[in-house]
Amino acid sequence: MALEILGADIFRQREPSIDLLQAFVEHWKGVTHYYIESTDENTPVKKTDIPWRLRQMLDILVYEERQQVAAGEAGPCLEYLLQHRILETLCTLGKAEYPPGMRQQVFQFFSKVLAQVQHPLLHYLSVHRPVQKLLRLGGSVPGSLTEKEEVQFTSVLCSKIQQDPELLTYILEGKKIISRKKAPRESTALSKDSACHADKDHFHSSAPDKGSQLDGEHCGAQALNSHLPAETEGPESGTGESTLITSLLGLCKSKKSRVALKAQENLLLLVSVASPAAATYLVQSSPCCVAIAEHLCQLYRSLPAFLDPADIAALEGISWRLPSAPSDEASFPGKEALAAFLGWFDYCDHLITEAHAVVADTLAKAVADKLFVETLQPQLLHVSEQSILTSTALLTAMLRQLRSPALLQEAVAFLLGPDQQPAALEDNPRTLCSHLIRHCDHLSDEISIATLRLFEELLQKPHEQVIRDLVLCNLDGRLYVARGSPEPESYEDTLDLEEDPYFTDDGFLDCGFSPSAKPRAAPPTSAPGKTAVTEIVNSFLCLVPEEAKTSAFLEETGYDTYVHDAYGLFQECSSRVAPWGWPLGPAPLDLHEPERPFFEGPFLQVLFDRMARILDQPYSLNLQVTSVLSRLALFPHPHIHEYLLDPYINLAPGCRSLFSVLVRVIGDLMQRIQRVPQFPGKLLLVRKQLMGQVPGEQLDHQILLQGVVVLEEFCKELAAIAFVKFPPHGPQLNLSPPPEGQV
Repeated sequence: MALEILGADIFRQREPSIDLLQAFVEHWKGVTHYYIESTDENTPVKKTDIPWRLRQMLDILVYEERQQVAAGEAGPCLEYLLQHRILETLCTLGKAEYPPGMRQQVFQFFSKVLAQVQHPLLHYLSVHRPVQKLLRLGGSVPGSLTEKEEVQFTSVLCSKIQQDPELLTYILEGKKIISRKKAPRESTALSKDSACHADKDHFHSSAPDKGSQLDGEHCGAQALNSHLPAETEGPESGTGESTLITSLLGLCKSKKSRVALKAQENLLLLVSVASPAAATYLVQSSPCCVAIAEHLCQLYRSLPAFLDPADIAALEGISWRLPSAPSDEASFPGKEALAAFLGWFDYCDHLITEAHAVVADTLAKAVADKLFVETLQPQLLHVSEQSILTSTALLTAMLRQLRSPALLQEAVAFLLGPDQQPAALEDNPRTLCSHLIRHCDHLSDEISIATLRLFEELLQKPHEQVIRDLVLCNLDGRLYVARGSPEPESYEDTLDLEEDPYFTDDGFLDCGFSPSAKPRAAPPTSAPGKTAVTEIVNSFLCLVPEEAKTSAFLEETGYDTYVHDAYGLFQECSSRVAPWGWPLGPAPLDLHEPERPFFEGPFLQVLFDRMARILDQPYSLNLQVTSVLSRLALFPHPHIHEYLLDPYINLAPGCRSLFSVLVRVIGDLMQRIQRVPQFPGKLLLVRKQLMGQVPGEQLDHQILLQGVVVLEEFCKELAAIAFVKFPPHGPQLNLSPPPEGQV
């Protein structure tokens, strides 16, 4: 400290401020004289006295400020620093990197002066200008040896901005844009540079023996400049070059994880405290949003051409604060690159969440344009199956991480396009959404599974347009219900089963199975458009005949487990859609309205088509199809309730529902299993294989047998969903699950 430097006798002088100034000048002269006298350009700066002298200068500034009687006034040493443009000279020395390591010392000195001197400095031109130059100097060398000092310097600036957010606009634009409240203080601060000359004269008059020393220092500075390389003056700060943002973006890409993390935290701080004026400047006159989105695209392009969708789905827990992949997970080619991409995507999402609305909307649009439209869309529409598979799986992983409303809006607009009208059967729009829906029924089972996962993830996002465009817009008006007909007495009346070749005249399957598989006739409904929950649950539980059921032979595969899971999922879904203001009951039918053709829409069409082929599809594909249908059935919209979960609705001619599709699958099953010898035993063996209880071995009709297992479990799952969604009276918590096979 100053005591150590100057000795105790200095404070016995009658004018201690002059002695502090003398010591300050002497240390600065020691720095400048090194460049005048030294001839060895290879000596590292740490082997000179420059670091020590800079530390003494800092200590004098801090001590002087503590001794100031009038708060807020600059002391003689600080005024000398400002008048003689010491910071600008140091910035030039740092740029020259002479002696070696000088740039590191300059960054440290700037950081400590700005952090430890409480007097507001950033409004001085002789501080603001070298700060901007130093920012440009740091951001111009990717992976430089001074990254640690650079991020410390930007952290100090961001800390000052956090204390006074209006500084951000001043630093970004290089000019004062201040409120009336700040104006008096800042105008005083900005006048200090011009007042320094008068202060200097005052020092001369009060200590004439020091005057020659100060004038000599001025000559020394001129001599110093002659020994340094000429500095090309660029445009003044604030003519459109946002150096603080550029420097932070460069440091965010550092290979040193701690440096990158600190830079990301600082950038997040800036966009979150930005005033409207600063936010407008950030989006209109700085490269901030575009540069962030372009770095995301660069990380995407660095990924391998092919990544296994299973590996992508398994890589969870990636965040911008911990972007590296967990070490305990299995390694695969491209794992670190994938973790880096998902980590930066998570950072973009977090930035959009925390940023000023102006910055958030612009950044979300930049990510959508650069990543979604320009990079991802060509791959999703590509003819290469490998390209489609990888891009679809990556898009699903991004949706799983996405949380910000602004970016979610852009993602939904990208995937679904503008709000949809009810689709006609002959419509074949060449939109991305229509391509993705067709990919759900792709010749490649892998692409179908990956695209179904994408839609399942999309259905879990809190955005009403998703469920409205995919399903609800086609259910409006309840055109699937026959007009002018009485309410059905039993579910057979709603399915036109007499036209189905698998059904006999008495209304049920003629396959030699016991009539116990036939559900009972439904009692009168409790209200128009609503069927008693017990009848709905029984209809699904009894749909699969006893000869095709195997879960009763094994533990922990009962209906009760599905009820517990369905209740939690339904509560989660209900809270997500609560702000959307859905009606409690279906829209009333106009019995006098002429019937119009009904089309379930391309999304439900492809799901129903896939469901109809459940006995001929791979096990993993069947699991994904039923998973998406279960997600849809959970939505608490009355039209979805009715169309997907009520077996007793009186369907309009030519219409199908989920239950009618299942009935026809059962009819097909009952015909086919007669041709499979020892069907019950083989079916039980396949179930045990799927549960891992016995070793897997190839069997005849294995796909069929696996499809039957999935069909049985799906019917139990639908029954459980219906049970938690349709309480007959009072809250759902008062209900207990029925025994297996009945309610």
